[in-house]
Amino acid sequence: MSTSTSEKEDWIKIDLHIHTLDDPKDAVDYSAHQLLERARALGFRVLAITLHDAVFDRAEVFADAAAMGILLIPAAEVRLCGADVIVLNVTAEEVAELKNFDDLRGLRARRGSSIFTIAPHPFYVLGSSIGARLYAEINCFDAIELCHFHKGLFNPNRRAEKVALRFGKPLIATSDAHRLHAFGHHYTSIQIPSELTVENVFAALRSESLRITSPPCSFLDLVSTIYFVFLAHPFRLRRKIAAAIRSSSASRKRA
Repeated sequence: MSTSTSEKEDWIKIDLHIHTLDDPKDAVDYSAHQLLERARALGFRVLAITLHDAVFDRAEVFADAAAMGILLIPAAEVRLCGADVIVLNVTAEEVAELKNFDDLRGLRARRGSSIFTIAPHPFYVLGSSIGARLYAEINCFDAIELCHFHKGLFNPNRRAEKVALRFGKPLIATSDAHRLHAFGHHYTSIQIPSELTVENVFAALRSESLRITSPPCSFLDLVSTIYFVFLAHPFRLRRKIAAAIRSSSASRKRA
């Protein structure tokens, strides 16, 4: 079915789970500016760079995003009790205080609707997923992620869909991009608000009037992802850690 230009313009693309080379605990080979350029080319209007246990706060990148007409939301992918949690519109000080799910409940109680939390890849074996604990901690989350990595019978998202339906939580597709080419294929669309603000984006997400784009992996994507996760990425991470150790040792010697 064809879609008119006006209908397309009524909806905007958003991706709320992305990594860049700024990540202190990951090995990513593209910059935030490279991400912005690709996002602009693909028509994205809202992004969240979700570093592991750290808030992306480079002012010049936020300014560049705004100049491109892109709303960049400060965010982090925080590990709590062994499980990853996406927290949007959060400060570095708030993230530093999060040690467990009770802390997250306390933050949500203080901040109300001004923050938004997502359970990422909840039923995937790898990736520090929350798994069955999601049922007990469901009141910590505003939404549940529809993970990009699925094909045919392999689709742990089916359990996520059942949980979302049971508890009335919206499903949100993201790229969880660790490679630049992976960004742009899996995303959520919302109706464009009267003003593109964090508050209006969160209100749109909570309204559940969403469009999800999350096609299954191609065979090439499947092989490429397996290679990246089990071979390329661990090698990059070891190399990054070794470089950090060498740099720290050199600094101590100079001191």
